[in-house]
Amino acid sequence: MKLLHFRNIVLLALSALLITFCVVQRSPITDQKRAYGYSWEKEVQIGQQADKQIQQQYGIYDDEQLSNYVENIGQEVLSVSHMRREDTDPKYKETEFYFRVLNSGTPNAFALPGGYIYVTRGLLGHLENEAQLAVVLGHEIGHVAARHASQRAFEQQMGQLALIGGAVAGQELLGVPGQSILNMGGQAAQFLFLSYSRDDERESDRLGVEYSAMQNYAAAEGAGFFSALKRISEQSGQSIPAWASTHPDPAAREQTIPQLAQEWEEKGYEQTIRDTDQFMQAIDGMVYGENPREGFTRDGMFYHPELAFQFPYPKGWQLANQPSAVQMVNEDQNAIIVFQIDSKNNSPKASVNEFLNQDGVEPATSSAISHNGLEGFEATASAQTQDGADVRFYLYSVAYDGNIYRFVSYTLADQFDEYRSQFEQTANSFRSLEDRSILNIQPARVQAFRTDRSGTFQSFLPDNLPLELTPEDVAIANQVQLDETIEAGTWIKIPRQ
Repeated sequence: MKLLHFRNIVLLALSALLITFCVVQRSPITDQKRAYGYSWEKEVQIGQQADKQIQQQYGIYDDEQLSNYVENIGQEVLSVSHMRREDTDPKYKETEFYFRVLNSGTPNAFALPGGYIYVTRGLLGHLENEAQLAVVLGHEIGHVAARHASQRAFEQQMGQLALIGGAVAGQELLGVPGQSILNMGGQAAQFLFLSYSRDDERESDRLGVEYSAMQNYAAAEGAGFFSALKRISEQSGQSIPAWASTHPDPAAREQTIPQLAQEWEEKGYEQTIRDTDQFMQAIDGMVYGENPREGFTRDGMFYHPELAFQFPYPKGWQLANQPSAVQMVNEDQNAIIVFQIDSKNNSPKASVNEFLNQDGVEPATSSAISHNGLEGFEATASAQTQDGADVRFYLYSVAYDGNIYRFVSYTLADQFDEYRSQFEQTANSFRSLEDRSILNIQPARVQAFRTDRSGTFQSFLPDNLPLELTPEDVAIANQVQLDETIEAGTWIKIPRQ
């Protein structure tokens, strides 16, 4: 059942690229020969295809100036990495790298094989200066340069799933299970989270400090970011001790980052660049947290102000809102509702029939239907998963405001009657959104400024923070304590709506 649900996720969408033999090539880091699960050329190909999936699934943050800023810092750090040194093998040296800002409020960063580096705007909102950004980007460049994902693919003999799983687990900067960049279920998220070994992470930490220090960034600043991540972990109640996971604990990394930076200072690399002004100016006005205009939930209802629709979802179900789809899963993870825009078909009937005409899908019933003044089409069908389990579907497509929207709801055949009413209630309750207060809702945005007085951090916060943010949330994003004294002239960032 889970296999069927996640078939459109990028991890499984690339399964056709699976190869089962190892490749022996020289490491960009050591120049020594070692075995990899994939050739460098294959890694580049995989990265290209996965990058398209990532962009489609999560979207690129629409701010060209901020994107260019991150790209420039990334290229600067890359220029001193093992991928660009004088004796670097041309196949590595000539590989183009891409640095992208994803439109997600969750603090995450990860790398895909072949030179694709991602940071979320949520991560940028938790950094304090350019030096910290350089350490983060250097860390992700390190994963690509060390070819960690390809190493795991070879060592674990898990093929493509290990490769992309390990790469996307570059979200390791956060280190909180269940906060997957893919918004997958807890078990899947934890699998991704643990895909890189502890040694992989430590090596990338070392490389991130090395690359940023070589560009004279104050690499020790990275410790402040890991301190913030530790607080996020503690706040969520999901902190992982270093001994319990192959992934380094943020608290341990908070200690090691300054030590690594000191080693490079002793080698003669001055680390004086923080560039706080430039960084704060770059993120000023950036959307903070989740953007409600792109969809949000309240009291069991999903609202989409930008597209002006709403629908309820079953009580107790988890909802994951992504640019390409809204996914709803019950607590037992044995019933699924997937909602998305159908851009291929021009009528509800054509939308439903396209699904019914797939190989392996057996139609049962179908009919035109109308709900809330909107014309729709519904059907039921059955199919089998790859392991032979029987699945039943309830399909509903509706025409609204120039778009065709489709609900695909399914569960195991012997449980269909139990969930059918919830499937129908969710889909059939789709209707126009007319509440002006919701239609006009705006996201919170970062207001970055220098303080004009001294005082506790809490004294600078407004009485009412937007979007259910707490004072502690904002303090963590600023890497300070609520009662910490902020001197006049200090940069801080406050989300305002």
